[in-house]
Amino acid sequence: MNLRDTFHHAKRHWLTIAFILGFVTDYILLNRIDDTFDNALLFFYVVLASLSILLLYASIAEKLGSKPSAFFRKIAPILMQYSFGGLFSGMLIFYSRSGALWASWPFLLLFIAAIYGNETVRNRGQQLVFNVLAYFVGLFSYLVMVIPVLLGRMGPEIFVASGLLALVIVYMLVQLLTKIIPNYMALQTKPIVFMVFGLFVGLNTLYFTNIIPPIPLSLQEINIVHSVVKFGDSGYELTLEPIPWYRVDKKINLVFHPSDTGTVACFTRVFAPAKIDTDIYHLWEYKNADGAWTEYFKKSYPITGKAVNGYRGWTAITASRDGEWRCSVETQRGQVLGSKRFTIDNSVSPRVLEKVVD
Repeated sequence: MNLRDTFHHAKRHWLTIAFILGFVTDYILLNRIDDTFDNALLFFYVVLASLSILLLYASIAEKLGSKPSAFFRKIAPILMQYSFGGLFSGMLIFYSRSGALWASWPFLLLFIAAIYGNETVRNRGQQLVFNVLAYFVGLFSYLVMVIPVLLGRMGPEIFVASGLLALVIVYMLVQLLTKIIPNYMALQTKPIVFMVFGLFVGLNTLYFTNIIPPIPLSLQEINIVHSVVKFGDSGYELTLEPIPWYRVDKKINLVFHPSDTGTVACFTRVFAPAKIDTDIYHLWEYKNADGAWTEYFKKSYPITGKAVNGYRGWTAITASRDGEWRCSVETQRGQVLGSKRFTIDNSVSPRVLEKVVD
């Protein structure tokens, strides 16, 4: 395939290329959920998506004049796809950091479905409905993430209020589209309203069933160790069994051999935005004879966003029972940030222990 053929092949997929470029931008630039630049970039995607949708359909309706309309019919879809790509990838980055995959995969699947639909929807009427729905999902996810960061508060009332704000903004967008393309919107408004409201109900259901990750918190580190000792104002000494770097199997399938004290500690580092103070919980569970997870111990402690590199804390139990265990990090509502599974084996003592400073 020569350069000309490559160019023509790429031209047929320019919307997908623009979408992917949004992903690449986020992968390079996004870092912290409470960073001013990161929030400015995500806000830019929202504004660009809003403007590009309006410009696209205004140009299709020839409301901008012949030459500007011809220009924006070509450029607006590219801008819209770039903004969608950036917004969805930003949400994937932050939401995947915030929750355990096994607990939040249905919500993350929604973003993947949006990406798939972006590539497959071709009918013009379906495209309008899809564009508004994709815009709503991206806007909803952005607002329920950024408003807790701005307010320094998180909880059900903040989530619902953020979602209602997304509904209001989408309503305003639909009203503007109705003025731009009234005849076309007369055919599409009912499907849009029905599906947007359905998504709103569905997203709230995911939240109140603890499937949506506990954004804007994120679990940065979780380790199962023999003991944790705090020294000074910022140092922690962890005692653990060393695992060679090349033994990936042992890191994944961790077997814990209790020492003479019989203590098992779960040490975690949780990131919270600067303004947020909240409680998190360590939930210790073991698998019973029927293979079901059974609660053994649960304890909370407060965290603060003032810890720049994440707030560190730990809980400990006595390793009196052999078998499969896990320590999960949760919010008060039961949203899971992450967990660590391991097997306790009391039949063998640890061969060697080492101390590391965190």
